[in-house]
Amino acid sequence: MKQRVITAVIALIIFIPIIVAGNIWIDIAALVLGLVALSELLIMRKKLLVSAEALISGIAILFLISPDKWTDKFPAQLSVIYIVYLMVALLLLRTVISKNRFTFDDAAVLTLGLFYIGTGFHYFIAAREVGLSTLFYALLIVWITDSGAYMIGKKFGSHKLAPHISPNKTWEGSVGGTVVAVIVAAIYCAIFPQGTYSLITMIFISIGLSIVGQFGDLIESALKRFYGVKDSGKILPGHGGILDRFDSLLLVLPLMHLFALI
Repeated sequence: MKQRVITAVIALIIFIPIIVAGNIWIDIAALVLGLVALSELLIMRKKLLVSAEALISGIAILFLISPDKWTDKFPAQLSVIYIVYLMVALLLLRTVISKNRFTFDDAAVLTLGLFYIGTGFHYFIAAREVGLSTLFYALLIVWITDSGAYMIGKKFGSHKLAPHISPNKTWEGSVGGTVVAVIVAAIYCAIFPQGTYSLITMIFISIGLSIVGQFGDLIESALKRFYGVKDSGKILPGHGGILDRFDSLLLVLPLMHLFALI
């Protein structure tokens, strides 16, 4: 517990000023975080970080994460999605020339990971470009849901939510975390309105985001269980890896874009 607290304090001391500063600082932070998250996926897949597939997928994810202002001036035939397609094609070519050391399954996992991680961190940047309050709204939903679910589940939890994936999560904690998050989010949105929505609408959006954030957590748990690892990485002592810490946000932020909040 002491190690978790120390790591959390140090991370916040670094993380919060970057969020507040925004601009190039958050762009660089998102790119670095995305590359680290991709490296965690490669390691779980037992692939070398110094390899052709790591280089190809790394280039692809940098393009996916990059803010729109960096790529808007690209020629029409070289859109980001087309560049990523070319990288995926190179991964498929790698399956042909690697003598079965890199398989179609490997290419599929990396392609899925590219869009999962890259899209999430792209909208991390986009949320900050909309405004500091928008990014803090997303963080608040995720953090309060997670904390509320843990505390309420520990106190009142008895019905397992997904025992085959995450045996400690309970329905009581899940529902309680969402209720607490929505109450806090409603107060936050009353002070810092989001988009053009009414407070009532934002309450319903917050419910959806809180639930989706928990699915993000469960998806990461399923990924780790599939690969037989406790944490996605070790970069944050006591907390695991970047995927462990950003799993919920990677789904919440793109959904906020769907709701036109980003």
